[in-house]
Order: sequence, then C-alpha cells, then structure tokens
Amino acid sequence: MGPKAEDLKMAVPCPRCGREYDVTLFQFGRTIHCTCGSRVGLEKRLGPPLSGGKPRFIADAMLGRLARWLRVLGYDTAFDADIEDETLVRRSFEEGRHILTRDRRLPQEWRIRDYLVVGDDEPLEQLRQIAGHFALRWDGPLFTRCTVCNMTLEAAAREDVAEEVPPRVLEASDRFARCPGCGRVYWEGSHTERMRARLARILG
Repeated sequence: MGPKAEDLKMAVPCPRCGREYDVTLFQFGRTIHCTCGSRVGLEKRLGPPLSGGKPRFIADAMLGRLARWLRVLGYDTAFDADIEDETLVRRSFEEGRHILTRDRRLPQEWRIRDYLVVGDDEPLEQLRQIAGHFALRWDGPLFTRCTVCNMTLEAAAREDVAEEVPPRVLEASDRFARCPGCGRVYWEGSHTERMRARLARILG
C-alpha cells in the first residue's frame, strides 16, 4: 500500500517555490515536477512491507536474463518485459518485493527505499552484485521454480513426461518436475552441472 493520508501532511510543498500539492499525488513514493521546474515528493523514502524470510524480487524490463538466473536459484522473481515504472513500483509495494533496476533515475523519480540499481551488463555479474547485496544462498537445489513463469515446480512421474522429453533423458533420469503454469518439464542433467560450475566461478 502507499502512504496513508492520516500519517502524512495533507499537502506537500515544493522545496523551491512553496507551491503545495495534494498528498494523494505521491502514492508509492512518486515524485512530480513543479511548474517552477523543481521535483516535488515526500521527504521520507517509502518501501513495501518485507517479510524476514527469503527475499522476493521484481526486475525491470532490462533484467530478463537476470530474472531467469534468480529463478534458477529458487528466488521468487517477478518479471514483465513490458512493465512500466509505475506498475513496477506499485507491485513491489503490493507484493513485498525488492526492486531490481538498471534505471538510475528510478530512485530519483520515485522516492523508494527497497531497490538496487544493477550496474553490470552481463547477467552473471549482475547476479554476483545481487548475491552480495542480499546475502543470497546459491548452493542449494536448482530449478525449484520455472524460469519462464516463476511458479514453484511440482514433482512429475516419469510416465507422465515420457512423451515430452528426449528418450536418452528418460533413460538417464528418474526425477522430473513440471511447471503447473506453462507445463514446462525440468530434470537434472549435464546442463545443471554446467550451470553449477558457472555459479561456482562467479559466486563461490
């Protein structure tokens, strides 16, 4: 939720000219430009109510590959390639998520607290930054979430996926999982070992 009117002044003054704006214009930490050219917003930075458990994230439109890596590690990471800043910030409040962004203007245009500006272009280097900042665990089981839908995977019987995986995989693997959203099937294999090796090089 955004700021409650009873907890804040009903008018927010421009720091330059003193013109006052209704507090409801500044939901979720939004700022606006005054007619004098100055930016107006709440003095206090706002943040969503975050639980003390495993962190949850929402990534902006420039961080799709990073979002997939976070999902590989089992972290609940919302992503929409067409998301706009207003929706990004609103969802972070409503769903209790940390914002991950490449846009350095975002924390200026929205006076938000729970965000991280990601500095690197390469997804695994981005992951290194986030893992250090949030003290993320990376050595647990991989693929507990769908990398496409972000939903928690469910165990699937071999006979139920027999027609959806290559025969060699069916012979070599005895554990499978399926996304209840998109139906994608996952299994442990050489690809997961390669991914673990890359994670160890970057995060180990």
